[in-house]
Amino acid sequence: MGVNTAQQEARRAMMLQESIPKVVLKMALPTIVAFLINSIYSLADTYFVSSLGTNATAAVSVNASLDQLILMCGSLLALGANSYIARLMGQGNDKKASQVLSTSFFTALAIGLLLTVFGSIFMTPMVRLLGATPTCEQYSIDYATYVLLAAPFMAANFVMNQCLRSEGSATLSMIGMGFGGILNCVLDPIFIFGLDMGVAGASLATAISKLVSFAILVFPYITRRSMLRLSVKNIRYSWDIISNVVSVGSSSMFRSGLSVVSAILLNKLAGDISDSVLAGIGVCTKIMMFPFSIILGFGSGFQPVAGFNWGAKRYDRVQQCFRFSAWAALIGAGVMAAVLIFGADWLILKFAGDDPQMREIGKLSIWLQSVALPIHAWVAVVNMLCTGLGNAKGAFLLATARQGTCFIPILYPLAIFFAEYGIASVQAVADVLTLIPAIPLAIIVSKKIRKAKETMALQTE
Repeated sequence: MGVNTAQQEARRAMMLQESIPKVVLKMALPTIVAFLINSIYSLADTYFVSSLGTNATAAVSVNASLDQLILMCGSLLALGANSYIARLMGQGNDKKASQVLSTSFFTALAIGLLLTVFGSIFMTPMVRLLGATPTCEQYSIDYATYVLLAAPFMAANFVMNQCLRSEGSATLSMIGMGFGGILNCVLDPIFIFGLDMGVAGASLATAISKLVSFAILVFPYITRRSMLRLSVKNIRYSWDIISNVVSVGSSSMFRSGLSVVSAILLNKLAGDISDSVLAGIGVCTKIMMFPFSIILGFGSGFQPVAGFNWGAKRYDRVQQCFRFSAWAALIGAGVMAAVLIFGADWLILKFAGDDPQMREIGKLSIWLQSVALPIHAWVAVVNMLCTGLGNAKGAFLLATARQGTCFIPILYPLAIFFAEYGIASVQAVADVLTLIPAIPLAIIVSKKIRKAKETMALQTE
């Protein structure tokens, strides 16, 4: 048996035989670390840029929507490919899984390139659309310039990250994301202050870190150290691949798309009040990326385990996986919420300086989102369960709820009646409202798993 074959069999054994808590945590921890490092460098951008003033900080907040837009380019393909690849590998169909990977990867590169071209041509209208005010417009342009050049690699990175996790290689994914994030933190002060590039320096540091992450993530594929094979020859635009990837991945794409839309609307309403409110909301978003990253990382570790075992018809393990992950998410989110509530004032002070309005709005938003954090965590696990099992409708419903159907309808009423305080509370209120679709969906999917388990037990008797 060759080394690669032995590694593949070891990974299959891990997914199908190890205890559920152990394998979920083994898959989730590297992903959580990678996402946390990603959050650190995102916050580092804001921290270093905040020394340039409130207007510059507001610009970084505006360009967070650009990051979401680039993410959207890869998310349609990445999450759909992750789900389908995990199920195919659970069935032992590695050849088709490699075709799904290659098709998704090269398509993400192409879509990211289109964004680079058109974003660079229409730079000024784009940053205005994203919510830049006249006082922070030039800062927004400076920040967007280099990030757009890295867009194809950022979109492809997301696909590679997800696909490495789907085959049980979460540690490789962590190394790729993590090293790039650490490099970004090192380059930020060098470019921003040492080379006196200002906001453009933060953008260049981000772009370089994304290119380095790309090189690390693609390495196991081009050296054939992964279970799957990445090659232009494996590209297959067959109906089966397209329908499976798009049907599940569309939920992630719409989630990212709605995140962009909701962020733009939020930025515009906040900017109409003041750059301080816009900056306060933006800093809160960056800080809350830490607990959100842990939740997303945990869900990303849980999802391929559920999908792999579903494909292998190990319905008992799927059931155990959901129960463990749901309780772990609730308890973990509760602990994080308590820490954030007590530390909110200290955290926001690091960015707000002597701007009292930015401090007040940022702290209020952190408090409210922390209270709703356990709800967000549980709903995220239900969403990942639907994605892992290939339940496209359920995944779509929950993916579009948090910053879509439960967010946009309440944004303007809250802003009109409560001004900046309504803007600060909208995300927390939307998180609570996501329980409305999540609870019945969790019941339906749980019944489906239980029924499949009972049917399998009857067939084996």
